[in-house]
Amino acid sequence: MARPQMLKLPEVLNEIDMSRAAFYRMRARGKAPKLIKLPNGQLRCRRADLDAWWERCELSAA
Repeated sequence: MARPQMLKLPEVLNEIDMSRAAFYRMRARGKAPKLIKLPNGQLRCRRADLDAWWERCELSAA
């Protein structure tokens, strides 16, 4: 079974065109895509979680 694609935080920020500070404010409000903290402290986002977040954004904007 293939492992899910994991995106680094800078890749996520680039894709959603958002600054790190704005992303963390959104995350504090519970509105950001789900992140996974690795044992070394780095953050990752599953591609599926980011795609699901995009869909929720589209539905709430409609």
